[in-house]
Amino acid sequence: MSTPVLRSVHVHPVKAMRALTYPEAEVQLWGLAGDRRWTVVDAAGKVVTQRRHPRMALATAEPLPGGGIVLSAAGHPPLAVEVPHPSATVTVDVFDRPVEAVPAGPDAAAWLSAFLEGDFRLVHMDAPEHRRPVDPAYALPGETVSFADGYPLLVTTTASLDALNSLIARGDLAEEGPLPMNRFRPNLVIGGTEPWAEDDWTRIAVGEVTFRVARPCGRCVVTTTDQSTAARGKEPLRTLARHRKSDGRVVFGQNLVPEHTGTVRVGDAVKILD
Repeated sequence: MSTPVLRSVHVHPVKAMRALTYPEAEVQLWGLAGDRRWTVVDAAGKVVTQRRHPRMALATAEPLPGGGIVLSAAGHPPLAVEVPHPSATVTVDVFDRPVEAVPAGPDAAAWLSAFLEGDFRLVHMDAPEHRRPVDPAYALPGETVSFADGYPLLVTTTASLDALNSLIARGDLAEEGPLPMNRFRPNLVIGGTEPWAEDDWTRIAVGEVTFRVARPCGRCVVTTTDQSTAARGKEPLRTLARHRKSDGRVVFGQNLVPEHTGTVRVGDAVKILD
């Protein structure tokens, strides 16, 4: 078997918007630098994702020096948004867990409201005291996360995607496959493993950084959303439900928690430590 290696690195500056691909990324204890530090909320302060608004896949947030972003989407003029001054926060509901965030200005709210056709705002998280705790059932003391669903990073493997696509090809919705990896919105993609090898990992090293493998990643309707068109199908959830379930959830990939900071680079060797 070939040596496992880091194949790609992905950052999502605004939660639920288009992923950006980089040759390397800084690993911070609460996730990759710049990953999901911004999120969209509705008028009630609830976080908005592709679960309710698949159209978010069609918007891009490009990073600016200092942590700001440029929002862009077809039919909408680009908008530069600077990191808001942390003088006042609002309470944001992230899957029924409250967290404090700093709202961006009215221009960002107007841009998002026009794009998503509703009443929406953009908020930012940066201060350590505003970070969310990782799910206490699977966390060690002090572990935190930004606006990612539950854990600082998500890792997937190319071999497992190939195996999943083979299963889809043999099913009754074969025309929906093969699916690209962006359906699963990972941060790190590893090649050179056996299919589903990640099921047995508890601790790995990617280049100079070590990670604790917290738990398998439960998958939702976002995986059925074409990230290029925002159209929805039924795969991969139908096939995952038949072949890949853990604790009553359909799963694909593993949630990671960094053990220290550092930099990961495409081409880094991956070592399975435990």
